[in-house]
Amino acid sequence: MAKIDSFGHENHRWIGRTVRDIASGTEGELTAVVNEQKPDHLGRAMSVRLAYIRKADGRELSTAAANIQLAG
Repeated sequence: MAKIDSFGHENHRWIGRTVRDIASGTEGELTAVVNEQKPDHLGRAMSVRLAYIRKADGRELSTAAANIQLAG
């Protein structure tokens, strides 16, 4: 597993590479993988691993980190 800094940012080996979000088919540059605390449906904190992808038009989207794969 990749090293995680104090802000929850993961030193992922695909940062800067073109990836695809499996769920939406969106492709772009992987800019970050972050471990964030989010509330579940009962308000309890749970850890989620999010990937941030910058599309060619400059807009970014987030998706579950498990939903990304290398493009191409």
